[in-house]
Amino acid sequence: MNSAQASVTVVDDDFLVLRALDRLLRAAGFAVQTFSSAQDFLRERRADQTGCVVMDLSMPELSGLQLQQALAESDDARQVVFISGHGSVPSSVEAMKAGAVDFLTKPVDEHKLIAAVRIALDRDSLMRAKDGLRASVTARIATLTLREGQVLEQVVAGRLNKQIAAELGTAEKTIKVHRARMMRKMQVDSLAELVRAWTLTQPPQA
Repeated sequence: MNSAQASVTVVDDDFLVLRALDRLLRAAGFAVQTFSSAQDFLRERRADQTGCVVMDLSMPELSGLQLQQALAESDDARQVVFISGHGSVPSSVEAMKAGAVDFLTKPVDEHKLIAAVRIALDRDSLMRAKDGLRASVTARIATLTLREGQVLEQVVAGRLNKQIAAELGTAEKTIKVHRARMMRKMQVDSLAELVRAWTLTQPPQA
């Protein structure tokens, strides 16, 4: 996959905090980028950047929560870790509900921050792997004929070949042929694998 190196991006308008976090995270072995404002970060960020964002909650013009929302509404799906010297319970709840990995108060505990960053990077990696698999499955589904697609939907719904044949108005042996072709194109060897693949392409339940 052609993408930028996974890194930890730190956004904080306090220069001393920004410098301290940069040194801490680099010492822990992370690749680090720093920005002194949310606006600078949004202007210079790369769409293919992987990793996570450590951001201050209270920043001028665009707050951490607003930046988190802006990222969520864009194509930037990086995980977020909040730090704040003025954190409140409502703010932390709002941040966590919006998907933040953690909400840490200043002065930040070094061990907690590093642990949170590692969790965020792991989540980012897993999410991107899942997105890649979803795209692969979607591409396989696109290769199916109309009838094979109909058979796929019936199979994942738990129906037997005989039932599918009755539903589609054709012979059971014809369904077996379509099913075999569909399974081959979907690159699966079992019903369980097929259902797992199909589930990846479905929208989450409300």
